[in-house]
Amino acid sequence: METRSEVSAGGVVFRREGGNIEIALAARRTRKGDLVWGLPKGGIDEEESHEGAAVREVREETGLDAEIEGDLGEIRYFYVWEGVRVRKVVHFFLMRATGGDITAHDDEMEDVRWFPLAGSMRRAAYKGEREILGRAKDRLA
Repeated sequence: METRSEVSAGGVVFRREGGNIEIALAARRTRKGDLVWGLPKGGIDEEESHEGAAVREVREETGLDAEIEGDLGEIRYFYVWEGVRVRKVVHFFLMRATGGDITAHDDEMEDVRWFPLAGSMRRAAYKGEREILGRAKDRLA
């Protein structure tokens, strides 16, 4: 099977509301039609930094403006798309929401919502993203 590599960047976007920490998650449909919640992320444009891509993808997929507060590391996984095995690396950043509106997300996402930090860790569909949320929790505690 043919294999290719992809690199993406994204963020764990947080806000503090009344002493509580909330995380923005975005939902999209899988090819099977299931609604899955996860972290905003996407491809890195030519000559774009990981950080720049993360800020842009967060804005596009959640409607939020956010500033990077720290590096949360990366996750690696494989998936198959149209008969091609894709080796994926996603760089994640801890990002503080500074403005925007979750209703202004792009069409790629079906919904965007704020979740309490612990709830976001249970809601995220993928193990690697739950691990990233755990790192964010450690930083925010």
